[in-house]
Amino acid sequence: MPHSTPPQSLDATQCYPALRARDARFDGYWFVGVSSTGVYCRPVCRVRTPLERNCTFYTHAAAAELAGFRPCLKCRPELAPRAYSAFEATRSLADAARARLDAGVDASLATLAERLGVTDRHLRRVFVAQFGVTPQQYLQTQRLLLAKRLLTDTQAPVAEVALHAGFGSLRAFQHAWGTQYRLPPSQLRRQATAADKVADASLQLSYRQPYDALALLRFLALRAVPGVELVDETGLRLTRNLRLFGAAGQVALAFQLERRVLRVQASPALWQHTAALLALLRQWLDLDADPDAIAVHLRVAGLPVTAGLRLPGCPDRFELCVRALLGQQITVAAARTLATRLVAQFGEDLPEAERLHPDAPSRLFPRFERLAHAGEAEIARIGMPGSRARALQGLARAWPGLAFAQGLGTPEQAEAELQQLSGIGPWTAAYAIMRGWPWPDRFLPGDVVLKKRLAARPALLPEACAPYRSYAVLHLWNINE
Repeated sequence: MPHSTPPQSLDATQCYPALRARDARFDGYWFVGVSSTGVYCRPVCRVRTPLERNCTFYTHAAAAELAGFRPCLKCRPELAPRAYSAFEATRSLADAARARLDAGVDASLATLAERLGVTDRHLRRVFVAQFGVTPQQYLQTQRLLLAKRLLTDTQAPVAEVALHAGFGSLRAFQHAWGTQYRLPPSQLRRQATAADKVADASLQLSYRQPYDALALLRFLALRAVPGVELVDETGLRLTRNLRLFGAAGQVALAFQLERRVLRVQASPALWQHTAALLALLRQWLDLDADPDAIAVHLRVAGLPVTAGLRLPGCPDRFELCVRALLGQQITVAAARTLATRLVAQFGEDLPEAERLHPDAPSRLFPRFERLAHAGEAEIARIGMPGSRARALQGLARAWPGLAFAQGLGTPEQAEAELQQLSGIGPWTAAYAIMRGWPWPDRFLPGDVVLKKRLAARPALLPEACAPYRSYAVLHLWNINE
């Protein structure tokens, strides 16, 4: 199959030994195209290892598909962990563009380029230089891989699969699928094993081991607002109400440690934005981090750590900012109480059709518009000072024009912008960036607990933990003294 842009490949002498060893540490960092079969695989694929002369290695699935390879039905490349963390994504224009394509934020190359402050011609050029494919080719591959996942893991009709994967019509999907894979979607569905398919509408997300799911859920449980979210630490489950592109729905997550996957269920409204939902979940639960590399770096810096601790992000940046404001100079438990009152006073009921089971949470966090138009006294009645109510109101009125709200610019710029708002100081802004961007390299200025922990460890310098100071914060918070 001819292509106008040659895909980038890697040095086979460096990749083939890891392929032969099925080294899971390289899963997501590259893919192998096998000329004898015409498919491309993950390095952990359990089929017989192909001969080295038949292998070509690519940094991305899109590059392998541009070279004419089809995704393997055994190892399923669409389930590979992403190799790039949020830290790396903001370092490159191409990576920032890819992150927005994954999240379904921008509908066209022109819109994407405008958001990133460059011309579409320049964006196309740097994207091709970085990944070997154009943004359109990358997006097409991501849509096809998502469609493959939906066909394999769910019983959704093909027409629904097409729409959920981002195709404008069933005809557009069938044309793209047939051109790329040269087999009808129904054939793939017949080939899927019974174990792959589930009765409910659910998907699975993979992550890199080790993953301390219990520590992450404990962190979220301490801050969980009743009615909006429900955390089951024993069952390693999380149920959450959220909004996505204006659609209000519910997502239920379950860690399956033995299979190293996160099982995802979502209500009908959220399935309409499947690609964006999965991208949000990967960022919120820090599924793409390299835990071993982070642990090694922090140990060298002098911090005793256990690999697997993840940085909890957030499903809604406005909500995180509000809750950070509510939590100023009070305990986590007291902040949770205020958030619960805020939801009761200004939140909305989740439509009954969007609840996944009768006992699921039933409320939505307040919209920024609702708080922007609320009176200062009305907000203060939940039990907070008038100055704090004014700060919350000011944040709501500035939203969503803030760069932080849209994820534009750099974390440093967004943090500085937040501090220009009344009532938001250095700690609040830094916390919002650490969890809301999310940004893995932010130490919290003036944090009382961190000061105490560092005083007991004079040899430990926060600067030495860069670029993983956010993870250092979590480890220091978790120390029992």
